[in-house]
Amino acid sequence: MALPSVLHHVDLKLANVDRGVDQALALKVARHPSETMERVWLRILALAWQWEEGIAFGPGLSEPDAPDLQASRPDGTPSLLLRVGRPDVERVARDLARGAGARVAVLFDAPRWMSAFVADAEARRLDRLARAELAAVDPPLLAALSRRDDRRCRCELTLVGDHLYLALGAEHLDGPLHRGSVQAGQGRG
Repeated sequence: MALPSVLHHVDLKLANVDRGVDQALALKVARHPSETMERVWLRILALAWQWEEGIAFGPGLSEPDAPDLQASRPDGTPSLLLRVGRPDVERVARDLARGAGARVAVLFDAPRWMSAFVADAEARRLDRLARAELAAVDPPLLAALSRRDDRRCRCELTLVGDHLYLALGAEHLDGPLHRGSVQAGQGRG
């Protein structure tokens, strides 16, 4: 018998200074039995980083081809496809090819994985990946967050420039959001 998902309730006060976002969100985050808290927090940070009206968590690890988060336009077509962790270069390239003009973004769990992704994309000459927005969370920040396994928590998250500031009760954490990009060359798109 398969283990059920664990539901985490996160009351998130989100402020993204550069994008003019100020939202109070009540998130219900389903944690797959094989999913780590690090990945749960990465999905929460990705939602905050790319917040737009209508953004929602995807089906999760049970459907590996589906994005981790996505947002849709009123007509149902995707406006955002977002992956977290260490996605395959080809999968992100497919998102860009099939996304019907949707923005595509990836939030990596460490800068070194983002660098490896960029190197792989450039070696394969997948020029379309230059359109993807890439960022990575600082590993010490993600490690500190992953130690929190609360089923219910209140969190204040502020993004200023490329820096994350979090307050979880009396605990205050912060860390940079590292940016990256694939340089288009004479590839096959």
